[in-house]
Amino acid sequence: MSAQLPRAFRWFWAGETVSNFGSWITLLTLQVIVVEYLHAGTVGLGWMNAARWLPYLFFGLVLGALIDRVRRRPVMIASDLVRALLLCAIPVLWSVDLLKLGALLLIAALLGTATLVNDSASQAFVPRLIPPRGLQSAHARIDGTNAVAETAGPAIGGGLLAVIAAPFAMLVNVGTFVFSAIVVALIRIEEPKRPGPDESAKPNLRREIGAGLKWVYSTPSLRDLAVWTHVWFAAQAILAAVSVDYFLNDIGIDVFWLGIVMAGGGLGGIIGALSSPQVGERLGNGRAVILAHVCSAAGALVLLLASPLDGWQPRMLILFAGVFLHGFAIGLSNSHEMAYRQSITPDAFQARTNTTMRSMNRAVIVIVSPLAGVLAAATSAELTLIVAAVIFALTAVGLWFSPFRSVRIRL
Repeated sequence: MSAQLPRAFRWFWAGETVSNFGSWITLLTLQVIVVEYLHAGTVGLGWMNAARWLPYLFFGLVLGALIDRVRRRPVMIASDLVRALLLCAIPVLWSVDLLKLGALLLIAALLGTATLVNDSASQAFVPRLIPPRGLQSAHARIDGTNAVAETAGPAIGGGLLAVIAAPFAMLVNVGTFVFSAIVVALIRIEEPKRPGPDESAKPNLRREIGAGLKWVYSTPSLRDLAVWTHVWFAAQAILAAVSVDYFLNDIGIDVFWLGIVMAGGGLGGIIGALSSPQVGERLGNGRAVILAHVCSAAGALVLLLASPLDGWQPRMLILFAGVFLHGFAIGLSNSHEMAYRQSITPDAFQARTNTTMRSMNRAVIVIVSPLAGVLAAATSAELTLIVAAVIFALTAVGLWFSPFRSVRIRL
């Protein structure tokens, strides 16, 4: 399959795959540090999740407009190298006994800023490598290999954490970011420095941000996708804020089996990504996304079935199944969402469209994650998971009763 893709895209795809592999190890490791090393529980996990995405709230709209002004490849290379340097600080601080929650949150916020820059540039870079008719297929490939990384990353990360101190597991991701910077540097493609007719006038950052917001929220089906995706991220923030603490403390699994359970999301993502073209062809892109959100709601409810069971084997199977179902949903939906919005968006608005939607999505995470952690601490993780399932279901219902339900990408 990859032989049919442009060589430049194959280099890009390789860099994305390897850096995603390391990022999944890092995500698991950060959560283990918060729960096992810093003993901060669900409240700490909520703040960690908020810190990771806070830069999207503060800088997303501005950076989207700025990246639409420049060539995207150099931005991707520089941000990968910055992320590698930031991760090196974690084992250094731990070695001198200075790794506290505040320091970890600061690093997470800076890492989130560099990731925002990288994601904004890389997502806007894909339409320069692939024609519109190939976008869904290209994103399905990216999602599929990301899902492989999501499967292998936590599993290997869990094994690493069983034999080495968690802060040193970050060094794996340092290597993957450096690799990504190198392979992106090998890409040879002509990029316009200032694309698009709206950039012909004197640059005006406020006008450019406003134009991006207007494009996203005045285009009917794109507006519906954006708004209900924001709602979906509220449920995702709740799930991320409570699940690891629920698995480790309420269910009682150790970090090795935590990695195995979390790998279920990657395995589900692989199957979801592989099946996404066929599901989209049969149902249409809009209905495929709606079906995926129903699966996410079901996955959150399945997790609740583990608590009353006796024996770790049945509990492990239930947790794996719930995480798998949610991962399947993400693998199924993402390529359709990305391909649709990129296929209808002019090149001059690609970075702004991506960062506008992602910034609002991450703003939801920043607000909801700490609240979810507090809610779980004050009540129970089980109740919080029910809230997440209800919101996932509400997202599916909202999109069903919108024009997005009928969306199909014209090939």
